[in-house]
Parts: sequence; C-alpha cells; structure tokens
Amino acid sequence: MKVMLVDDSKTMRNIQKGILAQLGYSEIEEAADGLDALSKVGAFQPELLLVDWNMPNMDGLTFVKKYREQGHKTPIIMVTTEAEKSRVVEAIKAGVNNYVVKPFTPDVLGGRIKETLERVQAA
Repeated sequence: MKVMLVDDSKTMRNIQKGILAQLGYSEIEEAADGLDALSKVGAFQPELLLVDWNMPNMDGLTFVKKYREQGHKTPIIMVTTEAEKSRVVEAIKAGVNNYVVKPFTPDVLGGRIKETLERVQAA
C-alpha cells in the first residue's frame, strides 16, 4: 500500500515511517508541507495520507481542502497536536477520515490506520 507522510518535521516522518514499516507498509513518499504534497500526489498516487496540521507554506487543513476539491477520495488521517474538539470537527468537515493526536503510540497510530481502511472499504 502506498502511504504519503505530510509533516514539516523530519523526525515525526521518521517515527511514522518506522511504525508503518512494522505494519508492513514499505511504499512511502514524504512531503515537508502541503505545497510539497500537492506537487507529489499526482505521480505517487497514495492510497493513504497521514497529514500534519501545522506546517509552513501550506498547512494540513488547506492541503486537505485542495486535495478534496480535486476529487480525490483517498483516506486521510490528520496527525497533529491540535486536540480541541472544534479543530477535530473542522478537519472532519474538510474531508479528513480520521484523527490522531500527537504524541501517539505505535498501537494508536496502527489502530487508526486499520480502522480508517476498514471503514473506507466497507463504504
């Protein structure tokens, strides 16, 4: 499965890559912000995106809106420090399929990925 990690923190992308590797995902593309991600999604064709909210150039919420406007249905999990309920609701309205608050454990991220993919396949 092809997964795109969109986060301005190289360390966070490395943590996510390690967890994804443990889960058996090896096709991973990285983007440092929303603009970088938009320039790469067409060629990479991800089957899942893990997107941070707070990034320079283009934040995660703006990226999600632009990506959805292009007609993409790919599942998106917002992985962020933004934990307020209003922010979660805002992200879901923008088209996010699931939400993980940092810091997270490998079990939490793995569980959300599994849950998200099961929900999308069932729909």
